[in-house]
Amino acid sequence: MPAEQSTMAPPVAPPTIAGPGKPYRRRNLAVLAALPAAWLLPLAAVALDARWVLPPLVLLATASLLRGGRTMLDRLLLATVLLICLTTAAGLLFAVWPWGMDPVAVSGTALTALVLTALATGRRPTLPRPAWPDLLAVLGTTGLLWYLAQPLLRAGDFGGRLSILHRGEDYLRHLSLVDVIGRHGGYLFVDPAAVRDDLFSALVHYPQGWHLLVALLDGHRTPPGGGPAGVAAVEPFLWWNLASFGLLVLALLWAAQRLPGPLHPLSRLVLTVVVGALVLGSQLPRMLLSGYPTETLGLTLTVVLAVLVARPVGAPREHLLLLGALLVGIGYTYYLFLPAAVVLVLGALLLRHREVRRLRGTALVVGLATAVLAPVPILLGVFRANQTESLAATVGPDLTETWLALGGIGAFVVPALLVHAVRIGRADPAWRRWLFVLLVSVALTLAIGQASISLGGQAGYYFNKAGHLTTVLLIIGTAAVVRLLPVPTRGRPVRTAVAGLTAVTVAVATVWFVGVTGWHRSLLVVTPQSWAQRWVHQDVDQPGRAAVVCEQAHQRYPAVDGVTTLILDRRPYQSYLANICVSTLQGTTAGTEDGIYDMVFIEPGRTWQMLHRVPGEIRLVAVTDGARVRANRILRAVPELADRVTVETMIIDDPPS
Repeated sequence: MPAEQSTMAPPVAPPTIAGPGKPYRRRNLAVLAALPAAWLLPLAAVALDARWVLPPLVLLATASLLRGGRTMLDRLLLATVLLICLTTAAGLLFAVWPWGMDPVAVSGTALTALVLTALATGRRPTLPRPAWPDLLAVLGTTGLLWYLAQPLLRAGDFGGRLSILHRGEDYLRHLSLVDVIGRHGGYLFVDPAAVRDDLFSALVHYPQGWHLLVALLDGHRTPPGGGPAGVAAVEPFLWWNLASFGLLVLALLWAAQRLPGPLHPLSRLVLTVVVGALVLGSQLPRMLLSGYPTETLGLTLTVVLAVLVARPVGAPREHLLLLGALLVGIGYTYYLFLPAAVVLVLGALLLRHREVRRLRGTALVVGLATAVLAPVPILLGVFRANQTESLAATVGPDLTETWLALGGIGAFVVPALLVHAVRIGRADPAWRRWLFVLLVSVALTLAIGQASISLGGQAGYYFNKAGHLTTVLLIIGTAAVVRLLPVPTRGRPVRTAVAGLTAVTVAVATVWFVGVTGWHRSLLVVTPQSWAQRWVHQDVDQPGRAAVVCEQAHQRYPAVDGVTTLILDRRPYQSYLANICVSTLQGTTAGTEDGIYDMVFIEPGRTWQMLHRVPGEIRLVAVTDGARVRANRILRAVPELADRVTVETMIIDDPPS
C-alpha cells in the first residue's frame, strides 16, 4: 500500500511552446516581488498592531510548499510540527543576534527562507482541498478541548487562575521560564551569566523549547515589555498550556487515522471515539493538572515522528527533513524521549537505505545538522546541570496507573497488531513498523525504570513519564483493533447491521471502560475520579490558601531593589508554595532561591534556615500570628539578624472549606 494516495489524476495539459528563458524570467520576477513582501508584510502587521496574523501566515506559507500528505490536515499538522522544531533550533540564533524575538525579524526571516525554498525547489504555493476525514479529527479535538477548558472558563478572577497554577506546582516554574526568555529574547543557557539575577539557577539548563515558543507567540500577541510579566501573564499562560494539550490530542487522532491507511467512515468514527475516550480516561490529563507542558509537546513531536516512521510521507526529501527536524524538536522540548526517537529514525533509515543512498546529499546535510543541534540540551543537562539525579525521583499511585494503561490497552492492541503483521505484513509494512515502534518505547520505559531502581531503589517519576509515551503509542495502535471490525457493505443488509452493532458496542464499551460518563471510575486509574474529571471539576470559585496569600502579598508588597521578600505561613509547604508564586510574579526567583529550595520542611528549623541562608536585606511577611511569633523569637535569639530583617504582618485566615 503506498504511503500517499492521490484521489484523482490531474488532467493532462496540452503542451505549450515558450521561449527557453521565459519560465526563468517569470520565476525571477516572482522572487523579486516576494522577497520585499517577506519583510513588508511583517512591518505592516506591526504598524497596524496586528502581529497576531504573522504566525498563521508563516504556517500557511509553509504548508503550501510541502508536498507530503494528501489532505489539508496532513499539510497543516506537518507544517505545524516542522515550524515548532525549526523554531526550537532557531532559538540559538535568537539568543545571539541583535533582534532577539522581534516579530519583524523573526517573521521576515522565516518568510524569506520560504521564498528561497520555493525558488530552489521550483514549487508553487498550493494546498489540498479540505476532506471529510479531516473533520472527525478536528471535531474530536474541539470537543475534548471545550470539555477540558471548563476550569479556565469558570476562573473569572486572578485568584481562581492562581488556584489552577498552584494545583500544579511546576506551572509556576514554567511561567518564570517563559517570562525570562521573553525578556532576554532567546535561550537562557546560551549565556547563563546574563540571567544570573533573573532566574532560579536550576532552570537555566532545563529544556526550554516549549517556553521559547510560548514567549515568541506572546510577543506576537502583545508588544514585548521590559519587566516581569506578572499578573498579566497568568491567563494567557494557562491557555497556551491547554493549546499544547489540544495539539497532542489532534496529533493522536490524526496518527490513529493515518496509521491504518484507508478506512471506512464508520471505522473512522469509532476510532475517533475510542482515542478520545482513552485520552480522557488515562493518566494523560494529569499533565494539565500537574503542569507538564514540556512533556505534552515532547509527546506530540514523538507521536508524529513515530507515525512517519511507520507510514512515511510520499516526498522522500521532505521525509528526511521532517525526521531530522523532529529529533531536534524533541531534544529541545523533552529530551527524555530523544534516545527512543533516535533509535526509531535509525531503524527507518536502515529500512529505506536505498532511498537514503539515492538522496545522500540531502541525507548528509540533514544528518549533520541534526547530529550537531539535537544533543545540545541533553548534553548540557547531563554534564552541566547533573540532571541524571532526577531519575531517582519517586511517585505514588501514578506508577500503578502506568502499569494499568500498558497492560489494559496493550492486551487488546498487541494481538491485533500481530494479526495484521502476519496477514498483510508484506502488502502493508506499517503494522510491522508499529510493532517496532512499540518495542523501542517499551525498551526505553524499562531502561529508565532500571536506572531509577539503580539510583533510588524503585521505578520512579521518569519511568512514569516514559510510560506515558508507550501509552500514547498504544492508544494510536487501537487503529489495529478497529481495522479488524466488520464494515458495512452495499447490498448486504445483514453485514451492514452487524457492522453497525459492532461499532456501537466497541465505542460504548470503551467509554464505559475508561469511565468517561462518570458512572464509575476508569479502569486505568486508581482513584474514584479520573485525572480529566479532577481537572475539569476543580474548585476555582474558592481559591486555596497559597493562592490567596500569593495574590495579597504580591499586591501589598511589590518588589524592592536590594530587598528579598519572603512569605512565612503556618506550615512549611504553605510558605514554600507562596514564595514560589510571589517570586514568579515579581520576577525575583533568583534572589529568593536560597530561601525556598533545599531546606528542611519542619518549623522552626525552616524559618531559621531561611533567615541565615538569604544574604542582604530581608522583608519577611508573616501571614499568621504563629509565623510572626516564630520569626520574632529567632530574631531575639540571634540579634545580628535584626539589622537586616524586617517583619511585616499580613494576617490571612484560611478560606472556608
